[in-house]
Amino acid sequence: MWKIWSRFSRFILPTLVIFSISLSAFAWDKGIYLTQYMLEKPEKLNYFLREAKATGLNAFVIDHDYYSSRYAPAIAKVKAAGIKVITRIVVFEDGGNAKQVRSKAYWEEKFKLVEDAIKAGSDVIQLDYIRYSSKQPANPQHAKDVYEVIKWFKAKINAHNVPMEIDIFGEVSYYPSMHIGQDLKMFADSVDGMNPMVYPSHFWPYQKYSANPYKTVNDSLNALLKQFNGNPPFKVHAFIEAANYHYLKKTSNAEKQKYLLQQIRAVEDAKGVSGWYVWSANNVYENLFHVLKNNKTRQADFSHTKTAQNTGKDLDS
Repeated sequence: MWKIWSRFSRFILPTLVIFSISLSAFAWDKGIYLTQYMLEKPEKLNYFLREAKATGLNAFVIDHDYYSSRYAPAIAKVKAAGIKVITRIVVFEDGGNAKQVRSKAYWEEKFKLVEDAIKAGSDVIQLDYIRYSSKQPANPQHAKDVYEVIKWFKAKINAHNVPMEIDIFGEVSYYPSMHIGQDLKMFADSVDGMNPMVYPSHFWPYQKYSANPYKTVNDSLNALLKQFNGNPPFKVHAFIEAANYHYLKKTSNAEKQKYLLQQIRAVEDAKGVSGWYVWSANNVYENLFHVLKNNKTRQADFSHTKTAQNTGKDLDS
């Protein structure tokens, strides 16, 4: 019997491994960004958890800016509701200068927040503003400096068995930026995920690109994927925007909903992407929730969320 199984296993086990990897590759995330302030307000957190359940969201991207006794209990509540916790850490506020970017003491100070988030149960660490300031003159050394920072953080984060992703400018989907020091091909071997911020209202000229959100988002993602022949060695999640940043007061809710849906469709149609996160600086997501309740969108995957079962009760404390 063992000899038969031994021969059989040579064929079936590799197949099982491939099947497992394939399932992982098709995992899909749908998330929203929350500030730490919103996380630690019970009534606000309850609202977002209810809406997440009603709309099929499986991920919250949550700031960790400061130390608080309310932080860990709030993170536990999010995980208990079946939501993946992606902790956003701002590395260099508004982008760094050479002194900051090259300062290991500065990195270590930021890593203390990372450790606090991991201790609280974060599933993923997301590094934002891991770049030079856009006001810096172009210099090919910038990307090399940022690469050293990324490698340092990844080694320390992965040591805790936690993946690390970074946020990148939308334009970097097309070509490296020597101003901010972001280069996808250079960084590719030192990240578990990249999140291009493909906000249509942030591409110049603003009016042109925000007028066609589907094309702007889809073209940007395809440009990124093309740099890796459609098969990047990291997960890609698109950051899309809850509303047109430059024309907030000039658009109705119906227009904002259409704008959002087109971005979502653009991400869904980009082959090789793992989902989307919606950005609203003030955490205003009523239009997103309306869109998700009234349109069929790709279903999120909850199987890879390390969490307890949802009790179905409000989180009052």
